[in-house]
Amino acid sequence: MGRDDFDLGDGSPDVAAAGGVLLRRGDDGEVRVAVIHRPKYMDWSLPKGKLEGGEGWKEAALREVEEETGYRCQAGVELPRVSYLDRKRRRKLVRYWLMEPLEGEFAPHGEVDELRWVTREEADQLLSYPHDRELVKKARRRYRWRRLLRR
Repeated sequence: MGRDDFDLGDGSPDVAAAGGVLLRRGDDGEVRVAVIHRPKYMDWSLPKGKLEGGEGWKEAALREVEEETGYRCQAGVELPRVSYLDRKRRRKLVRYWLMEPLEGEFAPHGEVDELRWVTREEADQLLSYPHDRELVKKARRRYRWRRLLRR
């Protein structure tokens, strides 16, 4: 089994990580998602990272997103969890939150050398992993519903 999704069952993951799906409206009114390029893995993905000792899931998600993207965000609803075998064949569980950027700006660094705000169609083409593409679709649906309920 490669990076395919799998069910953790009752077991705990070897790697616990958290991240966010950052959405915002572009100047054209279209919803865009932040995707990052990681030179170490030569991939395009969503911002995420491992929990640090004593850190909660949402706290880790907010920290990792800010570290990787430069944006301080507001976390909204939790999105579906993603589990898969990583490159080292460890069982990895990632919990994601829908996020809106509050302030900040991206600057390239060692872990992430590029960030792009892209449409859903562009994300489908750019993201390296199927589970990230599926998560973006689910996040956009939640974002639309939340905005409709606020009216």
